[in-house]
Amino acid sequence: MLIPLRYNLRHLVVRKTATLLTVLGIAATVAIFAGVLSLEAGFRTLFEESGRDDLLVFLRPGTVSEGESIVPREMADRLVKTLPEIRRGRAGTDGGSSGGGEEHEALLRVPPASREADSAPLAAMELYLAVRRFRVGGGETNVPVRGLEPRSFDIYGDAVRIVEGRRFRPGTDEVIVGRRLVDRIRGCHLGDVIQLNTTPLNVVGVFESAGPFASEIWGDLDRMQATLSRPEPSRVVALVEPGTDVNALKKRLENDKETPAAVFTEREYLAAQTSALSGALRMLGIFLAIVMGTAAVFTAANTMLAAVASRTHEIGILRAAGFRPFPVFLAFLLESLALGLLGGAVGCVIVVPLHGLETGATNFNTFTEVSFAFRVTGEVLANAVVFSLVLGLLGGAIPAWKASHLPPVAALRER
Repeated sequence: MLIPLRYNLRHLVVRKTATLLTVLGIAATVAIFAGVLSLEAGFRTLFEESGRDDLLVFLRPGTVSEGESIVPREMADRLVKTLPEIRRGRAGTDGGSSGGGEEHEALLRVPPASREADSAPLAAMELYLAVRRFRVGGGETNVPVRGLEPRSFDIYGDAVRIVEGRRFRPGTDEVIVGRRLVDRIRGCHLGDVIQLNTTPLNVVGVFESAGPFASEIWGDLDRMQATLSRPEPSRVVALVEPGTDVNALKKRLENDKETPAAVFTEREYLAAQTSALSGALRMLGIFLAIVMGTAAVFTAANTMLAAVASRTHEIGILRAAGFRPFPVFLAFLLESLALGLLGGAVGCVIVVPLHGLETGATNFNTFTEVSFAFRVTGEVLANAVVFSLVLGLLGGAIPAWKASHLPPVAALRER
């Protein structure tokens, strides 16, 4: 026979001060734990959810990041022109944009960037380099600068949208900046001038992207190579024909004599760029969970021990009424779990307003600052609730065991 649950709930209300303090202690621990998880989720999804499986990234063999990759221009040009798997089509058509001709160009607020024939490959060379820039609030950080060919806009399609101004003109010292840089990095507003080495670059547009591009500065490939003294591109991006066996293409190019390359889908490439910071955030979450969780467990344990001490006579009555040790143990353990669950619920309420709040951090894979938003997902909240129940379980196990093993006669003598 089990003890009615209302017995425990009534005592939580009667001991409202001790209950409130315990719940707040657990809630603070859970909120910090969930906050770190939502930070990691925001960073990870920024990269992983924006990746495509039909867009391939070609790097120098042996590299996993464009920041360390150099692809000789002759080899890149040969790669673009000779691979039969690369999709071909006219700029702004279904082959080059997910948005469609006139609608797509109207969205970008510019005339068509190119008039390639229908047989032109949907591939482009790109340059990538991290440069030191000043934050608006003070301090310095590394910001990614990318040089692109006009074909890149056709490849990315509506994944990149001009929200202010216009696209840069090929062959000019014009740049566009990602929206997340505008209020974080100096000189990134429309009409500003960005000085890179000895070259002043005019900001003529601001673009939006769901992925990490929104934290980059974009300009013409040839002008960026001259400005940054980087004669060779960092990577080649290309759309592939539907049904392409990407794994077979990877193996073929890995051992190719003329155009050796490391091949990734965009989804694979972006996921690989999150490993260092994601791992650091997970370790931080685990560390905080252990340190603060230990304190929360002791708080819950003290609360429950005090409850057992004040209710010793009641426990004696329960035992004399025929309740066995296990129902008594279970009753007090459920009471502690209820404290943990209440703390978890309050902690989740505290962390939910963080959803969508933008922040910045250094991506250790590229050593550049990337801006992203907290993501308070269902998985984060579920992990927070489970964590709070674990705290309640650990904090209530010893007091519950003590309550269940009190001798009935001795417990009845207590007042």
